[in-house]
Amino acid sequence: MHDRYPQIRPTSGYGDPRVHSTGPGPGAGTEQEPERSAKLSGRLILAMSVVIGQLWALSIAVDAWMRGDTDSAWWCAGFLILSFLVVLGLWSIDKKDR
Repeated sequence: MHDRYPQIRPTSGYGDPRVHSTGPGPGAGTEQEPERSAKLSGRLILAMSVVIGQLWALSIAVDAWMRGDTDSAWWCAGFLILSFLVVLGLWSIDKKDR
């Protein structure tokens, strides 16, 4: 490896004089707005539960369609569209969170 990359030492980063700081400063990664974090977490949980419901409805719709029960399949398709619109509405609530 030393033949291909002579500038890389075995202690790359630790003893390298070009490295001036080892990472972000104090306080990095801490939440600055806890209200925003709670709001985003709540929206994320709601969106994930809707997606799980969509997967369940999709499996029911495909099963009903394969059995020839088109009425149930269309009701499930309507549920899928409605739940997609709910998630789209959640996404469009607060534009600064995107």
